[in-house]
Amino acid sequence: QVQLVESGGGLVQAGGSLRLSCAASGGTFRSYNMGWFRQAPGKEREFVAAIRSNNGTYYAESVKGRFTISRDNAKNSVYLQMNSLKPEDTAVYYCAGNRRVLVHTPRAYDYWGQGTQVTVSS
Repeated sequence: QVQLVESGGGLVQAGGSLRLSCAASGGTFRSYNMGWFRQAPGKEREFVAAIRSNNGTYYAESVKGRFTISRDNAKNSVYLQMNSLKPEDTAVYYCAGNRRVLVHTPRAYDYWGQGTQVTVSS
């Protein structure tokens, strides 16, 4: 069983930056694909970024060029560097893990953190 704990959320002005962290425990972290998703009030959870166990990365079009996902297997952690933040990035951000082929859909993930709130003011 894998446990995931996110941190690093907060309130930031538009154009600012935040770095989210997700610490994993209870599994072989390096064997997992890791994803970041977000959910705004009244909306479905949506894909933000993913990094495979082989370090291949994927991004939603809405964040490409602004967000960067990375992982540190020695620290059992995955990160999301968010730059040039916009008010529409406001959401609860979740990290998730799987060992499946799909990485873009929430249904493909077996393990989830509790989420961290990101609020971008205009």
